[in-house]
Amino acid sequence: MLHIVSVVIIALSLGCAVGQDLRRVDDTELIQLLTGSSNVVVLFNKNNCQRCVEYENMVTKIRAQLEETLSAIVVQSVDSNLVSIYDPSKEPALVFFRRGIPILYHGEINDDEILDFFNDNLEPAVKELSDDNFEHLTQASSGATTGDWFIFFSSAECTVCQRLYAVWESVGGKLKRKLNIARMNSLESGISTATRLGVLEAPAFIFLRQGKMYKYSAKQYSPEAFVQFAEKGYTQSHPQPVPAIPSAVNEFLGPLQSYFAAENITSLATLSIFALVALLFVGKKVAKIFSSEPAKTKNKSK
Repeated sequence: MLHIVSVVIIALSLGCAVGQDLRRVDDTELIQLLTGSSNVVVLFNKNNCQRCVEYENMVTKIRAQLEETLSAIVVQSVDSNLVSIYDPSKEPALVFFRRGIPILYHGEINDDEILDFFNDNLEPAVKELSDDNFEHLTQASSGATTGDWFIFFSSAECTVCQRLYAVWESVGGKLKRKLNIARMNSLESGISTATRLGVLEAPAFIFLRQGKMYKYSAKQYSPEAFVQFAEKGYTQSHPQPVPAIPSAVNEFLGPLQSYFAAENITSLATLSIFALVALLFVGKKVAKIFSSEPAKTKNKSK
């Protein structure tokens, strides 16, 4: 009898253990989950990886808490082709998708740290900037009261940029109480600002502080590297004054200056001559039209 009871207890224990395993999904299932309206926590793993096993054990341990506090589905994807989209360093990677918006966890394999980080970032922390709101929000030229800004310049054509989305959200989640983390499209809604700040390609990262700008030139695109730069690493780079807001005249002449430079015209002297001739020609035509009006009216009256 005792033997039978022991067997039942062992069987129940094994059943519970199996029930606690993380659900595995393939890429097709994962895409379906991520395109839905639910929050999803995904552990990207691979075989023959000790650190992956450590992550799996930890996420399995806190799965119920993640499901309850985040209202999330918790799954793992092994040897997924999608992992590089969310973490360039690949497996293991723990990503929380907040109705489709990913944030990459970076830190120790610790239950409290994971739970605190995800619960503290239920909403995205990265601000969206454009030419229309850039100066108003950042006060970049004056270095005034809105604090420091760390800006990621991206574009739709930049594959690397797309793979840094979850990384940059992670930076925002880590630093949101210290400074402002933002993103701009350097080829569309932020093209004028990108030109003003000398952003020639994407991805590009600029730290703004007290009227100065510091360019992140390293090729390390990890949350840890970005956070370290924003907290103190920027002091090791060469600061430049934030360029002044271009005047309306400069914005108008800018494209013309670029055209004349491309045509090997090194000054605006020729432009001035052409403009003067055009104005004289138009003025002469207008004067002739107005001078002829009274004559036409007079002839009609006869």
